[in-house]
Amino acid sequence: MYVLGIETSCDETGVAIYHAEHGLRTDLLYSQIEMHSEYGGVVPELASRDHIRKLVPLIKQALQESGLTRKDINGIAYTAGPGLMGALLVGAATARSLAWSWRIPAIAVHHMEGHLLAPMLEEKPPAFPFVALLISGGHTLLVQVEGIGHYRLLGESLDDAAGEAFDKTAKMLGLGYPGGPKLSKLAERGRPILHFPRPMTDRPGLDFSFSGLKTYTMNAFNASSQTDQAKADIAMAFQSAVADTLSIKCKRALQQTGLKRLVVAGGVSANKHIRASLTEMTARENAEIYFPRPAFCTDNGAMIAYAGCQRLMAGQQQALEIFARPRWPISELSGL
Repeated sequence: MYVLGIETSCDETGVAIYHAEHGLRTDLLYSQIEMHSEYGGVVPELASRDHIRKLVPLIKQALQESGLTRKDINGIAYTAGPGLMGALLVGAATARSLAWSWRIPAIAVHHMEGHLLAPMLEEKPPAFPFVALLISGGHTLLVQVEGIGHYRLLGESLDDAAGEAFDKTAKMLGLGYPGGPKLSKLAERGRPILHFPRPMTDRPGLDFSFSGLKTYTMNAFNASSQTDQAKADIAMAFQSAVADTLSIKCKRALQQTGLKRLVVAGGVSANKHIRASLTEMTARENAEIYFPRPAFCTDNGAMIAYAGCQRLMAGQQQALEIFARPRWPISELSGL
């Protein structure tokens, strides 16, 4: 079975073709970062328009590069949410229209399920069950995963997600957009002379809160000399606080569930310091840790094609409608 995957949830247009037995055939990605950087963040209307311009040419390119035609495609998977409504509708309308005209099934994929399953595209995928930490621009989730679609939410961010906190702190430091990677690079020049609080780690539970840490960072910045070195020191302290908080919560999740496998995915999982912190923690806990390759940490069509393929092979498909949900709890997904 060949599945065409389409991702248009925010500011990246992703198209991929996945085969149920032979794996990923083609993976293409167009990023809108250059366009949005002029405005200091994602402009939803511009994102939607750019998806319209880029999506169909990328689909044609994916078919050409894989040596396939539309007649070879057995199903289409598209991101239906969560995400920006206009951007989601571009992908949903295109996918549903192609599926109808090609007379093949279509399946709506949950964006965070795509991230959760991204490590399955690697040579050594994790076995079920496991704990998953999903950290992206808009979400920070801890999930107990028994199988595809069998998810139990353990904890989530009560305010800013980790990725949001990175971007807002970067903007505060004058680093521009996209802020997260720039803050991480700046932190490499920082000195370990500041200690920021690890929010909500002094109480039980697995929920997250990064809004207070963001405010603490702002106060530290305002009280500093605001030199380049001071900014680097603050960036390092902020990044360390986020990494430690994630590690403490993941350790609790592993201990509470009794599981020995941790999957970490989403855009923020590409952060080297966070990866190192979580890897050290799992080693101390005698647990295994799995990350997707950096290219599959950010939004991409490959993870959507894979997730959709699993559901299509299980007999699931979308009704003849254009389905998009900008807010969609992962706990509402059905199992295979």
